[in-house]
Amino acid sequence: QVELVESGGGSVQPGGSLGLSCAASGSFFSVNVMGWHRQAPGKERELVASISSGLNTNVADSVKGRFTISRDNAKNTVSLQMNSLKREDTAVYYCYADIISAWGRRESRYWGQGTQVTVSS
Repeated sequence: QVELVESGGGSVQPGGSLGLSCAASGSFFSVNVMGWHRQAPGKERELVASISSGLNTNVADSVKGRFTISRDNAKNTVSLQMNSLKREDTAVYYCYADIISAWGRRESRYWGQGTQVTVSS
């Protein structure tokens, strides 16, 4: 059983900062790409940032220069540091991980439970 548990998030004023973390636990062989999506009310879920096991990153243009993604391969964790937050960053943020199973070496995507980020004055 694989589980992704998120922490962080909350409310902040525009221009503020927040950090999100996500830890993968359970029995598996390895973790490939990890990342974050977000979904604002009335909008489709969108990719925010992703990071490979080799630490190559992909960051959405809308958050580039403000958000930083990182990971700890030894701990199977991924983090998202969000600076200079804007009202339009308000959304539920979901972490994900593409995990290789211990048996059969099959890759599956797992999702965290989601955490609310609200940017408001």
